[in-house]
Amino acid sequence: MTKPILEARDLSKRFSGPTRLFAPKRYVTAVDRVSLSVFPGETLAIVGESGSGKSTLGRLLLRLLSATEGRVFYQGEEITDARGSRLNQLRRELQIIFQDPFASLNPRMTVEQIVGEPLWLHQQMSKAERQGRVAELLATVGLPAAWARRYPHEFSGGQRQRIGIARALACGPKLLLGDEPVSALDVSVQAQVVNLLENLKHQFGLTMVVVAHGLAVIRHMSDRVAVMYLGQIVEMATVDEIFDAPLHPYTQALIASAPQAQPGINRQTPLLQGDLPNPASPPQGCRFHTRCPYVTEECRLCEPITQVLEGGRQVSCHRWQEINRDRSIIQIAPPSAAFLRRRALFEHAASQTSL
Repeated sequence: MTKPILEARDLSKRFSGPTRLFAPKRYVTAVDRVSLSVFPGETLAIVGESGSGKSTLGRLLLRLLSATEGRVFYQGEEITDARGSRLNQLRRELQIIFQDPFASLNPRMTVEQIVGEPLWLHQQMSKAERQGRVAELLATVGLPAAWARRYPHEFSGGQRQRIGIARALACGPKLLLGDEPVSALDVSVQAQVVNLLENLKHQFGLTMVVVAHGLAVIRHMSDRVAVMYLGQIVEMATVDEIFDAPLHPYTQALIASAPQAQPGINRQTPLLQGDLPNPASPPQGCRFHTRCPYVTEECRLCEPITQVLEGGRQVSCHRWQEINRDRSIIQIAPPSAAFLRRRALFEHAASQTSL
């Protein structure tokens, strides 16, 4: 079996919250006991609402934040407490594409300086060598080499994000984290950047972790999906399993709330009600129970245990079997053959799996 290139075990991150005079110190748990593996060559998507902890988890995986608890492994080596030269080496191999292309580029630096800075820091290239390499990187992301002397304000949002991608590729990384890399862009530009990332992944043999809340983007470019809610992963499966047969009520609600590309399909799934609870005082038991349409007393009192199903699929819900046994999808248009095959496989797996 292929070994993971990046792995998290029981990873947690707590931030200090606001305090009042003589009041006890409060903490916000952004990530709570998360375990996951990223395998070479795949694209793992981390999805969830704003405030679910997905961006914090991504930064913990890249050691841009230090974990409060838990461990992170890269190519089998623990990097949780990496320092000095080892951390500098990790910076070359684990890179990030930031969400906001307008805030992530220094307005006082030219494109040549922005993209060439990692080459100066990590590879000690001469100025002539950096100029040649910057020209190559700009061509790789679809920008003319002559634009290297321009400043960020002279570019559109999509062009700025291409500059950020070129900077991330400068030192030849093995893994790229995209922290909502297209959410700040227009829809037409989003498609261009997503296609660019897909091409670069295959061209350079990259492994990717994509943090996002746009489900259409996730379905297009991901191999597996981890669904987060209030700091915890509630479901993890392949992209086809998540979209064709979601097991967790939260995943079902996310899919149902997304605009449908096929209007003939009407999913009978209740939409989410209410807001995300306060992360500083999460609910007892299942964290989703305050918004779940299938809640029982067990859900209010007991936290569900993550169950690993056949094929490595994971779900954290007391009632997932009961909910999905009678779950129906009304279809005005005839279902596709692929949909019927996936549905039959899912029903067979659900009937064979026991609590």
